Amino acid sequence: MFKDFYSKYVKGDLVAKFVFANVVSYVFLLFIGVFSVLFNAAGIAAAIRSCLELPASLLQLAFCPWTLFTYMFVHGGPWHLLWNMLALYGFGKIFLNFFSARQFVGYYFIGGLAGAVFYVAAYNLFPYFAPFLGHSRLVGASAAVTAIIVAAAVRSPQYRLNLFLVGGMKLSTLALVTVLLSVFMLSGENAGGNLAHIGGAFAGWFLAMMLNKGVDIVQYLYKPSEWVASLFKSTPKKKGKFTYVRGERNVDYEYNARKKADEAEVDRILEKIKSGGYASLSDDEKRRLFEASSKK
Repeated sequence: MFKDFYSKYVKGDLVAKFVFANVVSYVFLLFIGVFSVLFNAAGIAAAIRSCLELPASLLQLAFCPWTLFTYMFVHGGPWHLLWNMLALYGFGKIFLNFFSARQFVGYYFIGGLAGAVFYVAAYNLFPYFAPFLGHSRLVGASAAVTAIIVAAAVRSPQYRLNLFLVGGMKLSTLALVTVLLSVFMLSGENAGGNLAHIGGAFAGWFLAMMLNKGVDIVQYLYKPSEWVASLFKSTPKKKGKFTYVRGERNVDYEYNARKKADEAEVDRILEKIKSGGYASLSDDEKRRLFEASSKK
């Protein structure tokens, strides 16, 4: 079973690896909870969770600042985990049609961090939350997922989805509905989670809007995000082999040939846009066009 699980992890893309990370985190904490109860030490499991959950209190946060990131991989129950992971996997795949894998890592963590900032700030600023400040904690990847959804919607607002029991819907419409529902439910039982959703949505919108203007803010986080991504890589480096570089002339020839082919493909896609509009492009053509624009 573990070999099969590990094999699926190795073969999965970056989105799948983040899903695996969340699931493994949940199962790990579940096992700790079960064994702590069996040994009459339930307080141990509670203490471990409290070190990973994000506290609303600034005083408590000062003693565990790492929870600004760890809370994104902790969930309150199986349904909480299930819905977040279904959304992360589905919309993460859509996100990768318009963004790079490095950007996925950056948007995930920046969205989650923005959700944490909105959550902590609101609980410390608004009198409504004052009675709950000392014991309120935030968990879940929903803020990061919301950032992924909104960013993809900004990048391709006309992207069509076929939703169960709903039918066809634009991605931009779904993103707007998601944000509005979070705003309307700010006074409900999950006020903290909805605050985090709004923070994640703002981060996703801002980052994608700046990218549309040619400013990739996430590039400043590439080195840290690449380090995080490397933690999920499992392909070992081959030892005992050397790579020999062929003559400079041959390398230049192949580079120029590839560059010419890429330019021809971009020209073909632009001609297709002139005749049929952006909506006529396939997902692969949209990805190629985006990659070409990012290199400029």
